[in-house]
Amino acid sequence: MKKLMAVAAALAVSGLLSPLAQAKTTLTVYTALEADQVKDYKEAFEKANPDIDIRWVRESTGVITARLLSEKNHPQADAVWGLAATSLMILDQQGMLQAYAPKGVEKLSPQFVDKARPPKWTGMDVWAAAICFNNVEAAKKNLPKPESWTDLTKPVYKGQIVMPHPASSGTGYLDVSAWLQTLGEKKGWDYMDKLHANMGQYVHSGSKPCKMAAAGEYPIGISFEYRGAQLKEKGAPIDLIYPKEGLGWDLEATAIIKGTKNLEAARKLADFSVSLPAMKLYEQNYAVLAMPGVAKQNPYIPVDYSQRLSKNNFGWAAKNRDAILKEWSRRYESKAAPKE
Repeated sequence: MKKLMAVAAALAVSGLLSPLAQAKTTLTVYTALEADQVKDYKEAFEKANPDIDIRWVRESTGVITARLLSEKNHPQADAVWGLAATSLMILDQQGMLQAYAPKGVEKLSPQFVDKARPPKWTGMDVWAAAICFNNVEAAKKNLPKPESWTDLTKPVYKGQIVMPHPASSGTGYLDVSAWLQTLGEKKGWDYMDKLHANMGQYVHSGSKPCKMAAAGEYPIGISFEYRGAQLKEKGAPIDLIYPKEGLGWDLEATAIIKGTKNLEAARKLADFSVSLPAMKLYEQNYAVLAMPGVAKQNPYIPVDYSQRLSKNNFGWAAKNRDAILKEWSRRYESKAAPKE
């Protein structure tokens, strides 16, 4: 009898008789990462943290941001991993983010980390605007290759362009924000009026315009560099154009939602998000990372890519987002694609 009790005690200590000891924490993580990224990110994090399971809630930037804001008084997310820094600034303005300095955050470039101490969010990588130009379709239609944002307003491109809807897509919003910041508000809206005249439609995804260009649905898709480089590497008949006026851009970033009941697990996610293994994951997709010295040169992205990024006041872009989107919708919603 004593032997049986001793064995039972040993099993209990080892956790074999205790379901609670074996239970994992389910961490609800909201994200706007691309669909083909979330699997690898989840696997890498869970391998490093076998006691935690990620439950993704994934949508485009605008949809996830709106959902988080609607849940302000009853948060459903524990953390955010892969959302525009401008969106996280809006959440911070609403008092929704938990301050935390992840382990290793000092290894990141300071400009990619929230200035609060401890920070409310930490950057991961940069994504920026690019034009995907289908050479085959353009040749059929005798379309010249554009070199600038201004070129896209020429009458020859009427009906030949697709771009992301800025209320749905972070890529769409970084375009609009950049045009307003670099040109000034009056000239920026004037530019978008002319661009709208040539627009085929506004779609609800940042990567879709490049996919549509690659498939020949439209000869020109305003998208972002990673998706274009990936499609070109796979053999799509597209060129990537980096307009000479400069590229709108934003940061993908990570944050903890205030009030989470899984704070320790959320902190582990934040720690992992700034780690070298995580940066090596980001490096597979992006040319500029929050951690210096990790990114490798992509043959389809210019060597001076980081110098081509336009000046970006993230605070201005976050503060004025609602007003900008309201005005944009008033002017251009007529060409928005149906939401799927």
